[in-house]
Amino acid sequence: MIKQIAQTAGFSGLLAALLLTLLQSFWVSPLILQAETYENAAPAVEPHEHAAGTAAHEHASHEHDVEAWAPEDGLQRTLFTGLGNLVVAVGFALMLAGLYALRSPQQTWQGLLWGLAGFATFSLAPSLGLPPEVPGTAAADLLLRQYWWIGTAAATAVGLGLLAFGRHWALRVLGVLLLPLPHLIGAPHPEVHESLAPAALGQEFIYASLLTNALFWAALGLISAWLFGRLQRHA
Repeated sequence: MIKQIAQTAGFSGLLAALLLTLLQSFWVSPLILQAETYENAAPAVEPHEHAAGTAAHEHASHEHDVEAWAPEDGLQRTLFTGLGNLVVAVGFALMLAGLYALRSPQQTWQGLLWGLAGFATFSLAPSLGLPPEVPGTAAADLLLRQYWWIGTAAATAVGLGLLAFGRHWALRVLGVLLLPLPHLIGAPHPEVHESLAPAALGQEFIYASLLTNALFWAALGLISAWLFGRLQRHA
């Protein structure tokens, strides 16, 4: 069973990652590059005149330069994006294959339902409070956003699981209550929402990110369900 899970995750994760990288290269990445032109064109902040302030500014600038390394545009950037997608895709595929081991899909198309559930959990629900943002967009504290994202994904996963597999009506009611709970609490946002890129570009980036993730999850669910069933029959 462990070998079956590993094979399912490896092959389905690889194929889904290739699809996601291809979609991002033609749609998402160009939007990011376009937004970066606005970010790079923003006027630089003048250094503080005070000696101590200047030293602190230079130290912060040095740290920023070290931390702000990014792969060069073109092939290098695409390769790093593809590697990152591969790691994430295999991780999600392991999760799906583990769930299949507990409740194996009887038909390949049922993998699509698992994939859409994954999309709703890890992309759609968090984006309702924290939509994907282009470079140069003001954001709230990173730690607070991470906490809210994790809580939203967990509440969505448990809520959908209770709705789909809960045998008692009370469990399904609990699932319904869990789904909107993180959004009632509210996601952390900056006091003033600012973006260097035009609003239209930001909206297009949201649509592009969500659609590419939906296609990624649909492909991951279908491929993993088909491969898991095939390996199970051979075993």
